[in-house]
Amino acid sequence: MNKVILMGRLTRDPDIRYTQGENSMAIARYTIAVDRRMRRDAAEGQQTADFIGCVAFGRQAEFAERYLHQGTKILATGRIQTGSYVNKEGQKVYTTDVVIEDQEFAESKSSQDRNGGSSYGGGSSAASDFGSPVGDGFMNIPDGVEDEGLPFN
Repeated sequence: MNKVILMGRLTRDPDIRYTQGENSMAIARYTIAVDRRMRRDAAEGQQTADFIGCVAFGRQAEFAERYLHQGTKILATGRIQTGSYVNKEGQKVYTTDVVIEDQEFAESKSSQDRNGGSSYGGGSSAASDFGSPVGDGFMNIPDGVEDEGLPFN
């Protein structure tokens, strides 16, 4: 089984491209900064993170283009995919990406604004702000999100 679950913040806005041809498809590439549970340099108090390269296709890429930006905290599931190519210097380069199958917001718009919006704010616990209900028991959906753009099956 090849299954990956990530929670973290985008390090920059997604890079969106479209395939050519009659049935063009969106492809989004972005990097998620994921906090490590254990601190390597605990004595110095430095928090460490892994920076995971992700790629989304089709509707998931269109969702990323519309609603994700630097600093957005997301929960993403997918699979690891490896590949290789030959660069301009003739050297073989190996790649590892997470192919996104599903992605969703991991904090409300107001929480994101409190955390500085567009910067990586790694100080909060993932469990404390994931899925925190509003007064009616439902999560806040960011302003401007339309029903057809939500990543629900």
